[in-house]
Amino acid sequence: MSTGSGTVAAVDLGATSGRVILGRVDGRAGTLELDHVARFPNGPVRLASGLHWDVTGLYRDLTAGLAEAFRRDRAVSSIGIDSWAVDYGLLRGERLLGEPFHYRDDRNAAAVDGVHAVVPFAELYRRNGLQFLPFNTLYQLAAEQSAADDGVVGGWLGLADSLLLVPDLIAYQLTGRRVAERTNASTTGLVGVRTGEWDDELIEQLGLPASVFAPIVAPGDSLGELRPSVAEQLGAPAGVEVVAVGSHDTASAVAAVPMRAQSAAYISCGTWGLVGVELEHPVTTDAAREANFTNEAGVDGRVRFLHNVMGLWLLSESVRWWERDGTDIDLAELLAAAASVTVPVAVFDVNDARFSPPGDLPSRIAEWCAEHGVPAPQSRAEFARSIIESLAEAFAGAVRQASVLSGVDVDTIHVVGGGALNELLCRRTADRSGLPVLAGPVEATAIGNVLVQARAQGFVGGDLESMRALVARAFAPRRYEPRTR
Repeated sequence: MSTGSGTVAAVDLGATSGRVILGRVDGRAGTLELDHVARFPNGPVRLASGLHWDVTGLYRDLTAGLAEAFRRDRAVSSIGIDSWAVDYGLLRGERLLGEPFHYRDDRNAAAVDGVHAVVPFAELYRRNGLQFLPFNTLYQLAAEQSAADDGVVGGWLGLADSLLLVPDLIAYQLTGRRVAERTNASTTGLVGVRTGEWDDELIEQLGLPASVFAPIVAPGDSLGELRPSVAEQLGAPAGVEVVAVGSHDTASAVAAVPMRAQSAAYISCGTWGLVGVELEHPVTTDAAREANFTNEAGVDGRVRFLHNVMGLWLLSESVRWWERDGTDIDLAELLAAAASVTVPVAVFDVNDARFSPPGDLPSRIAEWCAEHGVPAPQSRAEFARSIIESLAEAFAGAVRQASVLSGVDVDTIHVVGGGALNELLCRRTADRSGLPVLAGPVEATAIGNVLVQARAQGFVGGDLESMRALVARAFAPRRYEPRTR
């Protein structure tokens, strides 16, 4: 499998925080170690024009983290960047045309009907394989185009000469090269599900400027060395390059799931719960479309056939709301109290659109319960237990659907990401699915990022299965057996 050893730096940007992590890989010894260098907050900023990301502040913080990484280890040979999907920045020359919009901004909903009037959703699904989500990039771009047509300040698409998704935008600032990494580009809705390339005909049909879309590259491709000014700023030695990884964070996470793809499902659980199976070919049947399953590009040409479930956002946003009065809530204590709840709690539809915007989620859960004739939770512990039970039921249902739609006979569920630390969620997912749950690694996204870089640098070799075997040795998962309810 292996040929050498070395160190790489993973930049992992999430919806609530970002990290810089050093990965030390020894392919000969079969070892992989992570060194957490920096963590910094991330989140939306509401401006007069809408909900945005502070990508300028994000770049400041991640470069400070990279500078610390090079202070710790001058032998870092490359940098890889992953982030959430669908959101983008527009450039004209070197200039960023405003801070990128946040996918939860209200502008997207109004654009959906206009897009479907031009290209019906059934046709879109046949071409791009994506489940319907109102914030997919093509709907955002339609909203951007509409704003430009209406003369609204912020409609910059007509002025831009480049559109770069968030990790590609960061890579451009580091290297000066404009590219679109395939796993993240596949979430835009503008990439052919079978070609893996921009669908020029669809782009033209939607009236979008084809010239703004950068050439597509694959995970493992070199994006070139750091700009000299950036290398100086970071204190990096000569020759450090940026390597394209699975820049959609879920693509990196799935690459690091220590699974047998022919019989396993995965849940990449953080802000969102991405539930699915890994395939060699997409599934674009009417049944898959009606079940709202998506086909996104994975590392090494694999297909991530999955369904987006509202994830731990429900819990974290509820906690944030409760803490508005100055109360400091200890999450471990809250979950322990939730595990001790003995009264039946409501199992609600976690994917109801009302739970997507920030705000008073506990009141919205109570509202849903009132509408459906079920008792609402009465305490914070009961709300937390209701959220956990509802997520577990949604996860179990999505696994069952993925199995039926794909033909994969699932006998094990792997939970990776922050959700792997949530013992109650893992246990109840096992119980509700009737399948064993293997939890971990927690840092699957960073590990996948590191391993794709390590293979590009020659520190490890082989296919995904070989890299997953290394993960299984380095980060043994915790097993939860299903119990009768």
